[in-house]
This record gives sequence, structure tokens and C-alpha cells, in this order.
Amino acid sequence: MDERKQELLRNLPKIDEMMLRLERTDRLAGFSRELVKEACRSVVEELRGRILADTAKTKELRLPTKEAAAERAAAIVEGFGAYRLRRVINATGVILHTNLGRAPLCREALERVVEVSRGYSNLEYDLEQGERGLRYDHIRRLLCALTGAEDALVVNNNAAAVLLVLNSLAEGREAIVSRGELVEIGGEFRIPDVMAKSGARLKEVGTTNRTRLADYERAITPETGLILKVHTSNFRVVGFTEEADLASLVELGKRRGLTVMDDLGSGCFVELDRYGLEREPTVRDCVAAGVDVVTFSGDKLLGGPQAGIILGRRNVLERIRNNPLNRALRIDKLTLAALEATLVKYLRPEEALSDIRVLRALTEPLEGVRKRARRLAALVRRDLPEGMSVSLVDGMSMAGGGSLPMREIPTVLVGVRTARLSSAALEERLRRGALPVIVRVADDMVLIDLRTIDPEEVPLIRTALKAAAEGQAR
Repeated sequence: MDERKQELLRNLPKIDEMMLRLERTDRLAGFSRELVKEACRSVVEELRGRILADTAKTKELRLPTKEAAAERAAAIVEGFGAYRLRRVINATGVILHTNLGRAPLCREALERVVEVSRGYSNLEYDLEQGERGLRYDHIRRLLCALTGAEDALVVNNNAAAVLLVLNSLAEGREAIVSRGELVEIGGEFRIPDVMAKSGARLKEVGTTNRTRLADYERAITPETGLILKVHTSNFRVVGFTEEADLASLVELGKRRGLTVMDDLGSGCFVELDRYGLEREPTVRDCVAAGVDVVTFSGDKLLGGPQAGIILGRRNVLERIRNNPLNRALRIDKLTLAALEATLVKYLRPEEALSDIRVLRALTEPLEGVRKRARRLAALVRRDLPEGMSVSLVDGMSMAGGGSLPMREIPTVLVGVRTARLSSAALEERLRRGALPVIVRVADDMVLIDLRTIDPEEVPLIRTALKAAAEGQAR
């Protein structure tokens, strides 16, 4: 080790001295001594790492003063108290944006979460009988009434639902799946990987673009545990294609004494084709087809909290419910409260369309989006900084979240240009603002898609734009 490095290492800030300086300023009063000490240690270790790594730049490296080192440690401690999970405004036009939390909850769902969590609740207590109950009972009847299923169970997400069903019904046995349905969706979630973890053995049939009923039938052996149909989620195979429909697979399952499972994915409760969108099979459609068990997400087209919903025949659901793995995957009281409130909305379909934000964004007529775009543009024009221009731009939104992958939804965007900043710089300022606004950038413009923006967020965007243009981003 050269002399310069040795000198720098000898002169590293002393942790005890840093802590003493911070104690004298009283800046971190109330924080635990262990936390402050760990922050000081991390500052020293970062400097040590730079000294040992920067061989070519060692001569240029300068250690911070004792005051500066203590200041850095204080900033680390104070940073622990800053919330990392924050509200953002989704101006991208991707309605079910996985990175931005997918479905926003309706007002009633938020109220129920607060009400249930502010004290104790009857999560697993039967108020009528005065004895222990099941958490699933709070929503079982509601789910069955809305879908026509015999029984219902809810776990923490749809990947967990698929894992639990396969482990309960096909562990150590074969699960037959079309090769064209072996999908990978966001976060490298792959159906074959989940099947492997469940203990079921994957048995592919057909080809990527064509799988016939006869392919399934030929694959059946004494080792077959179930037949699995998977919604292709975020892609479509088009052109020379063929697939066995669910009703045909159900009939085959009955004839051969096999369980048929449908991983529906998004879990739509509304006939979207009535609103000019692509036809998406509803949960009730799948149940009516006679499938033994169906799984889907709570936070996609349903518009509720993250959850994995399992519906089906009572005898099949009983096997799944009794699986010890179910306890590891169960939902908590907050999810249960939000899901119940969301499902109640569907008792009155028109209320669901107006109050569940995902459905409202998907089905809102273009003229309503244009009206809000005009309002935002007018608000921004009132106090335009010099060199900023605003225009309305026709465009397309997307459902996102692996839902309606082939469908683009007409929308209206507000395009913003400023002479003082590039579009990339303006996007960054909006993203890093006090209330982050996540936008698109195209044609050297920041684009704000009003289809994913709630009316109450319009003035907030105006404020964010004004702050970003004036250089007030954090």
C-alpha cells in the first residue's frame, strides 16, 4: 500500500469524535445512540472504501473536515425518517401501472382500512356465535354472490394463488398446459417457475401458436393431476392460431375425472366490450363454464388491493384451504377491509364504474378526458413562465398490468415545452418534486395524459409544473 493511502487511512474521521460533535449540537436529540453510531460508522466505511478503491485518483482524494463528516452522518440519520413510499401522480396514461402501485383504491376502501385498523376488529371472531371464526368468511358470500362460485378463498397475490392451488391439487403429479400459455409477466414471474416451486410437474402440449383439445387429451396419463389454462396476460399470439376454449377443457376434465383450473389473471367483473373495449372474459363467465377452480388478481381489472382470489367448487376449495401453505400466504386485515369495500361496489354496477378509479379510467368517454385536459391547459396558461408553451395532443393510453394488451385507448394529453429546460430536465424536476408527477416524454415535450389523472389532481399538477419551471424541485 502506498504512503498516500496509508496517510488517508490514518486520518479518517474518528467515530467517537463525530458522535461527540453531533451530541454537542443537539441536532439529533431523540434519536437512539446506536442509530447515530451506525450512521457515523457508515460514513467512515464509505471513505475507507474510496481510499482503497481509487488507485488512480488517490492523490486527488481529499478527506472531509470533521464538521463535514459529522454533517453527512446527521443527514443519514435524518434520512431514515423520510418516507420512501410516497404518493405520486400517474400522468403516464398507463392505467394499471405496476411500478406505480396498480389500482388506486376507491374512497370507501380507504375509509374501511382506517376504520378497521384504528382499533381491534373481528378478523377471526364470529360476533353472532361468540367464538373463533374464519377471516375468509367476511367476503366469501360476497364473492360467491358476484361470481356464481360455490366457494371462495383469498391469499396475498395471484402468484401465491396459483402456487397454492397447484401445490394443493397437483403436487408430485403432472399439470397439463398449452405451450402458448407458458407466459412470463412483469418481475420475471414465469408460470413454469411457479409450477416447479409448487411441486407440480409441467407437461407442455401443442405449439406456441396452435394447441387443440386433442393435444390435451393425448397428454392425459395416470400421472395427470390437473389441466391448467393460463390467461396470456401481457401478450397475444395473432395470425395462424388455435386454442382449446375453456368449456371444451371443462368437458374433457369431467369425462376423464380431472380438475380443470383457469388462471384468469386480471379478474374482470364488468363486460368491457359494452364500452368499446376488447372483450375480456369475466370471472362469472369462467365460473359459468364449469371450471373447478379459477384464480385472479384483486388489484388489476377488479380495481382493489393486491390479493389473489381463488374461486371454485366447494370440495376443491376445501382441499386448498386445508393446505398448511395457505397460512403463509393469507391476507391481513387491511387487505381484507379494502377488498370487501371494493366488492361491495360491484353490487351496483353503475356505482362500480363511477367510483372504482380503474374502471372509470378505462371506460370514460374521450370527451370527458378532453374536457379535463382543456382545464389543465387553461390553468397552466394563466401563470406561464416566460418561454413555456402548452398544447393539447391526441394520443393513446394503455390498460397496463398485463390487462387488455392489444387495446390502445384514445386519450388527450397536455404537452408542455419550455425554452429554459430540455424535456428530460423538466421530466426529472416533476419526478423529484414535493409531490412527484410521473409523465411521458416525446417529441421534445413533456406529455401529461389526463386519462390517468383524477379531477382533484389537476390543480396539483399545475402547482408542480410551476415549481419545476421555476427551479423549485427538491
